[in-house]
Amino acid sequence: MSRPVQRFDGQIAIVTGAASGIGNQIALDLAARGARVFGVDVQAEPLYEVPGITALPCDLADAEAYRALLTGIENDCGRVDVLANVAGIDEPLSAVGANTAFYRRILEVNFFAAVTGTLTVLPGMTGRRRGCILNCSSDSVHSPIAHESAYVASKGALSAFTESVALEVRSLNVHVHILYPGFVESPLGTRSLERGMKRPPRAIVRTTEQVSASALDGLGGRAIEINAAKAAALTPLLRILAPPLYRWIMAGRSMPM
Repeated sequence: MSRPVQRFDGQIAIVTGAASGIGNQIALDLAARGARVFGVDVQAEPLYEVPGITALPCDLADAEAYRALLTGIENDCGRVDVLANVAGIDEPLSAVGANTAFYRRILEVNFFAAVTGTLTVLPGMTGRRRGCILNCSSDSVHSPIAHESAYVASKGALSAFTESVALEVRSLNVHVHILYPGFVESPLGTRSLERGMKRPPRAIVRTTEQVSASALDGLGGRAIEINAAKAAALTPLLRILAPPLYRWIMAGRSMPM
């Protein structure tokens, strides 16, 4: 017997990275499930004519602008019920000769923007004793590859931050989740393949529809981690049980420069 689809009727939902990929699918599905959706993206033009979604342009690297946007929505609507921090950027680099400015740019969007969003809406959610936050990480934090140190570091930090906050506020009936989507041929994933990255095993490949369904059905549940591709979550076992095999496999999956 299939599990009933979770509804979000009348809820105020905000999704970053909503113009494409996983963020776009989550925004569309939240609207289809009854939520009033605000779609945030640095390039929000594709959302302007989408029914059920209010498009809001914002550069998430600008923490003050993102904080003001969230505060404005909360003031206008009286609350924020769901915040999905999905936006992310990636660019391979060699750590040899790299500078910290590159790392800061990746971290501003992938980590600090999600931190800003989480900290901005948490007081209202804990005060009402109701709300859900979804932060999108990456399965690559379980199995980092070469030339992805900035991206993996940003997502690893986000995972640790999210889990700690989730444990802090769970007794207040606020649910904070970290999403591991598997590999998705979103614009981000497609660019990686175009650079020459080896296609991941079929067991960890997911569509945006599958990831969105896993995420939305998991919101408000007991699990902090939402694994859209459960096979990818088993990678740490290989690291523990067969370290040489794990290193050999991962060495062959380096991100081309």
